[in-house]
Amino acid sequence: MTIPIKQIKLRKLNMRLKDPFTTSFGTMEDKEFYITEAIDTHGNSGFGESVAFTSPWYSEETVKTNLHVMEDFLIKILQENNINHPDDVSKLFEPIKRNNMAKAALEGAIWDLYAKGENISLATALGGEKKEIDVGISIGIQPTVKDLLHTIGDYVHAGYKRIKIKIKPGWDVDVLRAVREQFPDTPIMADANSAYTLADISHLQQLDDLNLTMIEQPLAHDDIVDHAKLQAVMATPICLDESIHSLEDTKKAIQLGSCKIINIKIGRVGGLTEAKRIHDYCLENGIDVWCGGMLEAGVGRAHNIALTTLSGFTLPGDTAGSARYWEKDIIKPEVTVENGLITVPNKPGIGYEMDEDALEAFTVSEKIFDF
Repeated sequence: MTIPIKQIKLRKLNMRLKDPFTTSFGTMEDKEFYITEAIDTHGNSGFGESVAFTSPWYSEETVKTNLHVMEDFLIKILQENNINHPDDVSKLFEPIKRNNMAKAALEGAIWDLYAKGENISLATALGGEKKEIDVGISIGIQPTVKDLLHTIGDYVHAGYKRIKIKIKPGWDVDVLRAVREQFPDTPIMADANSAYTLADISHLQQLDDLNLTMIEQPLAHDDIVDHAKLQAVMATPICLDESIHSLEDTKKAIQLGSCKIINIKIGRVGGLTEAKRIHDYCLENGIDVWCGGMLEAGVGRAHNIALTTLSGFTLPGDTAGSARYWEKDIIKPEVTVENGLITVPNKPGIGYEMDEDALEAFTVSEKIFDF
């Protein structure tokens, strides 16, 4: 049965983060992004969220390129084709190379619309089984080690199941050693965001003494060859993030031995359909996966929760509660964490209502496309 799309809305939002978020790339204080809305002939709405940043320092995509690709290419494809299931969307989008975050933003809205039309939760539509998910936290680079230790203490006390710490040259081994000394039993991972090269092998090998859950993307953002060389001489599992954009990338990385863990980000891989394919392949091949975050607002956060209900997500993800990042989110109720767990909503679609007042307050522009 065809999903009867009548209209697509693109709302550009700007939201101020509670606290600046610093990585090896730089510091972010505001999040600019698009909320996509697919509306059917029955008046139902499905929502998605673009996760690209304003600058191309995570990937080549930006907020502006997302708009360009969505309105000039992807929405036209949707207007010209019938869609029977959300899986059809990624196939239709294949002629457009890369631009995965733009694709995922629209595909996500259609997945939500489909689930609502079937009167099932998005998690159920994806084949998810979990009723609650473990949650970790991602902590940006702090002004001092003392500040970092204090911040970690707060989140450990709040029950978060894993702590992810951003690192870069000059803020790495000694910092992590101090963390491990103060938190000997806490699951800790380090995220390098491509800040190192193979010239740093001996330096990175020092991390093997710290019993880390993983080190994420230590080498180049587009590499799987050098990561294989590094993984061969490190006991600490390497997790790939920026290098994985598709199931094909996943297969090659596993074949080469480039990693033992993969971070699945919906936007980075082009949507929920491809994310599920990667999950399924990793599950078959004994590779742990977890769901990474992109400082999402409530809609993107809800999609992450639904994806993480799949059985292969064995490690806590970055999907913290709304209050971690925002004074006010755009969904209600907001995402909350209790004892390191998020209860998966069982209402149709993403399981959360849009807070129309908040959505209106944060919207800076809107475009409407009729079908």
